[in-house]
Amino acid sequence: AGGLISAIILQPADLLKTRIQQSPPSSSATATLLSTIRSIASGPSPIRQLWRGTLPSAIRTGVGSAMYFSSLNFVRSTIARRGGGGGGGVGVGGGSSSSSLPQLSPFSNLLAGAATRAGIGYLMMPVTVIKVRYESSLYTYTSLASASRDIFVTEGVRGFFSGWGATAIRDAPYAGLYVLFYEQGKKTLGGLYKGGMDDNIAMVVNAGAGAGAAAAATAVTNPFDALKTRIQVDPERYRNMWTAAKIVCTEEAGRRWRGRALFDGLGLRVARKAVSSALAWGLYERMVR
Repeated sequence: AGGLISAIILQPADLLKTRIQQSPPSSSATATLLSTIRSIASGPSPIRQLWRGTLPSAIRTGVGSAMYFSSLNFVRSTIARRGGGGGGGVGVGGGSSSSSLPQLSPFSNLLAGAATRAGIGYLMMPVTVIKVRYESSLYTYTSLASASRDIFVTEGVRGFFSGWGATAIRDAPYAGLYVLFYEQGKKTLGGLYKGGMDDNIAMVVNAGAGAGAAAAATAVTNPFDALKTRIQVDPERYRNMWTAAKIVCTEEAGRRWRGRALFDGLGLRVARKAVSSALAWGLYERMVR
């Protein structure tokens, strides 16, 4: 529920990020962002345009988050039961702990998060492609059905998986690093509080750890997010991740250093991920505690 609510509320940030990343910038990312906002504000139905792509985004986040959280918990519980956790087995909520999730070693947390996210990401790729194209100004889809038909007719089934390589290389390290940073963040923040850890305090600790972990993992993986967007909105030019990386790193960018486009949308993505992760993980841990 937390992930779904944040996806709907923060959809404008996702749309603006896609618009910034979709093509070579003619100026700085900030100037491009302001120009995009002015263009949307001066056009018809600006509020509706800012929330364009909300439906596929909500489907992707709602279904994808449910699959990810349940799968991640299963994977981590399995590792802990088989003695591969290295962190004392399955933790029990209450007392001085802010979490009742399985306690694993840093490497096990990294591996569990990466493997789970890669698998769920592949299953959700068709919705992800439609979402990005909805947000892009290069397409004028009017419904999910029309978007699906257009992709299938022009690109075949393969079109629904455009950018899978870049997405996997973005999502797997992101999720692995996120779980690693999140678990460490909970220990660090929890250690600052002396006394019993009630549900409300635990929720604040988990939300803070979630926001910090998301910001750090997002900053590391943003180049792959930028490449993913290019491939998904223009698969004919950016045929794969390596081609996209070569083009992006050599394209003229005015006064900007070459390759700067790999970090376009970073601020928007960090802000969105931090807020959505704080809500999603704070509520999730509260429910299972």
